[in-house]
Amino acid sequence: MKKQLYLFYLLLSNILFAQTSVEPHRPLFHFTPKTGWMNDPNGMVYYKGEYHLFYQHYPDSTVWGPMHWGHAVSKDLMRWEHLPIALFPDSIGCIFSGSAVVDVKNTSGFGKKGGESPLVAIFTYHNFEGERANRNDFQSQGIAYSLDKGRTWVKYAHNPVIKNTGKRDFRDPKVMWYEPTQQWIMTLAVANHVEFYTSKDLKNWAQTGEFGHTEGSHGGVWECPDLFQLPVDGGKTQKWVLIVNIGNGAPNGGSGGQYFIGEFDGKTFKNDNKPSDILWLDYGTDNYATVTWADAPNQKRLSLGWMSNWQYAQIVPTQTWRSAMTLPRELGLVNTHQGVRLIQKPVKEVEILRGDKNTLSKQVIASTLGLKTKGKGQEISLTFDLSKTTASDFGIELVNSKGEKVWIGYEKTTQRFFIDRTEGGKKDFHKGFAKRHYAPRLSKDNLLKLSIFIDVASVELIADDGLTAMTDIFFPNEDFNKTAIFSKNGSTFLEKCVFWQLK
Repeated sequence: MKKQLYLFYLLLSNILFAQTSVEPHRPLFHFTPKTGWMNDPNGMVYYKGEYHLFYQHYPDSTVWGPMHWGHAVSKDLMRWEHLPIALFPDSIGCIFSGSAVVDVKNTSGFGKKGGESPLVAIFTYHNFEGERANRNDFQSQGIAYSLDKGRTWVKYAHNPVIKNTGKRDFRDPKVMWYEPTQQWIMTLAVANHVEFYTSKDLKNWAQTGEFGHTEGSHGGVWECPDLFQLPVDGGKTQKWVLIVNIGNGAPNGGSGGQYFIGEFDGKTFKNDNKPSDILWLDYGTDNYATVTWADAPNQKRLSLGWMSNWQYAQIVPTQTWRSAMTLPRELGLVNTHQGVRLIQKPVKEVEILRGDKNTLSKQVIASTLGLKTKGKGQEISLTFDLSKTTASDFGIELVNSKGEKVWIGYEKTTQRFFIDRTEGGKKDFHKGFAKRHYAPRLSKDNLLKLSIFIDVASVELIADDGLTAMTDIFFPNEDFNKTAIFSKNGSTFLEKCVFWQLK
């Protein structure tokens, strides 16, 4: 009966979405729920030509509530088809974050001979009654499976598959297949560290190791981990990357993501860097719960994050929906003067959104240079020559007719990137929202490269070919309609600028 009611809700939301697709702050090219609340991306898996995106969803309100798994699919990562809710709360609990895999070898036994490979979702059950009773065992891990390419799901009859022995924060299972031992590996966030489990069948699990009690940032509870292997500089040397998101203590405040680089032996993880080293995924305030797709084509490692921050996520000034996802990004590893580091770039599929293109080159900018942009969505690629630049600050300025502004750029004197939303529009909903956020520059090259993706209410800055990322949201009272390159306290030498309107 609940699913029948939801189908009616879905039909109604289609009508509402048609009416509200032009409502203030609705992104043009970032994923949003049609209606209701959304947070962490979940269960991301690629199967038979489709990228699956599940997400934490409360369909009955625009604030956080009893969690479901919302669902959407895409063939190109840019254009998404909304599907009915995949997983509903039940007698064990609500459906918190997790992952999904293609069980090609049918290790679980859920598949039928000659039929579809099972898609298996692994998720955290959260029992609110247990939490209210002040027990510490209210989170456990469950599984569900689909035999029709993710359209319908059946929960395992003997859930939970990992019971809780008294650990209060015990959640967000990320599962992968580990070929050397022919086993499934689960990385699980447990308060201030991660634990590793192995299984032959996705049903029976044994703990093998743990990592992180004294490593990295502990400004908040550890959440939404991910573990995967990548080649360094595209060569034969491979390193393991462990992503761990934290609920508080990110470099510009609130929630954010960190990563570790090291070795994994099938049982536990060993960090290559000093325990005190903190490597941040994104220096903006609005990229959290970053995880990657399983089985992406061509062995690519593609990530997605929730484009918000727990400091203000439930009170941002949107109407029938709340929150968006970042652009999908392709991850890689490169050698730098500081050691091996993660790079991230928007996926190549972003190019299908490109419309009109304009190019500028070899220009000295003493104050501002307007760009002939049309519409709300933009991609701007900039290269500056620092050896010929005397300005203290330079970058991109967004302006509307109300005089509201957002700046995205670089401080040469402090060698920091920044996004400044102090004058970007609505800000009274949260005391600390209107700030200038900073990120250190990791490259020493005289040519400074910025790739900037501007949507109705967000900007993503990718600097120095992916070494630094910053993501921020903002809420202008009127859409920004002017874009300019600015130079402050001196001149800036623009080597090249290419910009596109995004559809």
